[in-house]
Amino acid sequence: MRNLLLTTAALVGVSGAASAQHVTGLYVGGGAMLNFLQSSDITLGAGLNGSAATTGMGSSGTVDFNLGYGGAIAVGYGFGNGLRAELEGSFRYNEVDGMSGFGGGSFGQFRGSQRTYGVMANLLYEFAVSPHFRPYLGAGAGYMWTEWHAVRGTNSIARIGSDDTDSNFAYQLIAGFAVPLNERWALTLDYRFMQVIDPELDGLAARVAQPTAVSRGKFSSDSFNHSILLGVRYSFGVAPPAAPPPAAAPAPARTFLVFFDWNRADLNDRARQIIGEAAQARTSQAVTRIEVNGYTDTSGSAQYNQGLSVRRANAVAAELVRLGVPRNEIVAQGFGETNLLVATPDNTREPQNRRVEIILR
Repeated sequence: MRNLLLTTAALVGVSGAASAQHVTGLYVGGGAMLNFLQSSDITLGAGLNGSAATTGMGSSGTVDFNLGYGGAIAVGYGFGNGLRAELEGSFRYNEVDGMSGFGGGSFGQFRGSQRTYGVMANLLYEFAVSPHFRPYLGAGAGYMWTEWHAVRGTNSIARIGSDDTDSNFAYQLIAGFAVPLNERWALTLDYRFMQVIDPELDGLAARVAQPTAVSRGKFSSDSFNHSILLGVRYSFGVAPPAAPPPAAAPAPARTFLVFFDWNRADLNDRARQIIGEAAQARTSQAVTRIEVNGYTDTSGSAQYNQGLSVRRANAVAAELVRLGVPRNEIVAQGFGETNLLVATPDNTREPQNRRVEIILR
């Protein structure tokens, strides 16, 4: 029973330690994403707005985008306590799905795409919920390039176009979870909200109704991205294995002394009392073996004393069995007139040497 309890405690300790392990050391990660780019509100900036006002063309509009795709790669470092820092590169691509505004309603003709790419420095914290599910939260900041590629649109009032790139500060918020596959590999799934702050792109705006006018200048837009990223992570550094629980200290051996009359192997009342105490002690502590060692004094021959010591040991062993101790736990031996408790010359009657030692181990 004691061994079962110790084994159970050890397993619980190891399981708890495993669930508490975090990413430690260098790691790399990457994945593919779906990207929803919110409709961009476009405002005609310097060089465009003035011309638009004089010709009756509206100064603002909206560009809508299809669901797009992208990817990200990252290299980072785990501090072993749930905190991770990483440098990430990402790319997002969305095609134009529609245009409206600028005083003429929806654009019947449109095309083009927006590409967004750059680098982010992220700081994340991963929660040790279980060995198989590790949610995390994070935030990042960096620099992103917004590229409008061959964006064109025409409605009843205006024709606009842009083919330019601008770089701006950006930030993102991250929420996701990892599913560890083993001590190095993990699957990841997260949601990311990323905003590029106020990109401005060179372009042109032309009024197609009379009187016609063409102007060049800046489009001021916004860029709000909602991304779902499915990826993998590989950790180069593995947390050191948890130290095993300390082994239980073995119980100290306990000894009971049973004394005999000269040349006798029968038990008196005091002897039976001591044997009873030994049997009771066995039930209150973890005992794997009981040694019953018989001895004599130096009176008599060595051969005779050897047999007498064995008879004394067997008498004590029999009493232990009578009190409920299994016989297979008892090792009964006789040692004759050796191992004297009190040193005496030969042929000496010494009461303390006429004994049986009961040793609980």
